[in-house]
This record gives sequence, C-alpha cells and structure tokens, in this order.
Amino acid sequence: MAQAVGVQTMPRFREAKNTSSGIKFSTFIAVAIIFMFVALVYVGSHIRMTELEYNVAAQLSEREKILEEQKKLRLELATLRSPQRIETLARNKLQMSYPESNQVIVLKYSGG
Repeated sequence: MAQAVGVQTMPRFREAKNTSSGIKFSTFIAVAIIFMFVALVYVGSHIRMTELEYNVAAQLSEREKILEEQKKLRLELATLRSPQRIETLARNKLQMSYPESNQVIVLKYSGG
C-alpha cells in the first residue's frame, strides 16, 4: 500500500502519557484522605473529652451538694439525739417526770 505524500495516518489508539502529574494527583488524594481521617479522629476525641469534662464537673457539683446535705443531716441527728431535747419532750409533751425513790426497784444480777 502506497501512502500519499503529505497525508498523515492517525494512530488507532492514543498512547498513554506517563506524566508525573497523574501520580502527584493520586498521592494528593491519598494524603488528603489520610489528613481528613486524622482530623476527624482528633475532632471526635476532642468532643468526647469536652463531654467528659462536663460530666466530671456535674458529678463534682452533685458530690458537693450531697456532702452539704450530709452535714445538715448529721447536725439534725445530733440535735434530735440531744439529751436536753429528749428530756424536754418527755416532761412537756408526754408529761413524764423522774420517779420517786419508792417507785424505783433495783434488780441484782446473780451471775451463774
């Protein structure tokens, strides 16, 4: 087959161009994906840490309230157990009095 002079034949397939830009672009995508993953992990852990800090602060506040309530209840218990208060209630409300000497019976323990 003779070819005409000045006529160029077009190749059927394009030759693959080996450019370094294709490698750079895929490397850039891989680095970007890794960077995004690291950023997501960092932000997620930071959010979790902030939530935990709020929980700790709430628990400490609750603990302080409970300790304050415990102090009040101990003071109330000491007041209610006071011998002077019990004697006043017995005399006034229950109309009790100390027994007279003839009303007291002493029991002796006979160990055996």
